[in-house]
Amino acid sequence: MTPERRVKIAPSILAADFARLGEQVREAEEAGADLIHVDVMDGHFVPNLTFGPPVVNALRRRLDLPFEIHLMIDCPAEYAPQFEVRPCDCAIFHVEALDSAERAIAAIRKTGASVGVSLRPGTSLERIAPLLDDVSVVLVMSVEPGFGGQAFRPEALARIRDLSQRIGGRAVDIGVDGGIHAGNVGGVVAAGAEILVVGSAIFGAADRLGAMRALLEAAR
Repeated sequence: MTPERRVKIAPSILAADFARLGEQVREAEEAGADLIHVDVMDGHFVPNLTFGPPVVNALRRRLDLPFEIHLMIDCPAEYAPQFEVRPCDCAIFHVEALDSAERAIAAIRKTGASVGVSLRPGTSLERIAPLLDDVSVVLVMSVEPGFGGQAFRPEALARIRDLSQRIGGRAVDIGVDGGIHAGNVGGVVAAGAEILVVGSAIFGAADRLGAMRALLEAAR
């Protein structure tokens, strides 16, 4: 890993204990997290319901780290303005959403956050190729979105390498979400990932600080 390419850890609060959500997110922040990843699900785009704007906004007011707001929803352009964001935050929509990519990008930009795009494991990278000049993050799903705790799909590594080639010299980070742990993070980083979304491997560990250190060491 070159000095200028610093891998970032983004704990996914989908794996946290919801009864202790604020406390656990603060612990992740203190353990050295770079970002907080929030999965917003509407029960339509994915078969699950999670956080809405009230929960995310309450956390946003109390934490200093940048947020990644992952909009796993049909209508990101409609709901993006309901989230309180800071300039350091990124809102990520899915290219498969009902809203057009152009509409989603415009709506997110108006909030003041940066724009990211994500895609399901079965969606061709060709779908996002025209968007690479309009986003700052591409989030590769290495599991089918909707539920945490799934196993990493090895075929994601080839997609990450392909995406890295397509991005070229653009200022676009590659994030990877799903099944990331200390045992596979080295290969994910070697393929080109720069943001690692990690859920169970952090929040499921008794020692969150130790888990974070193990991930960072494996990434190096």
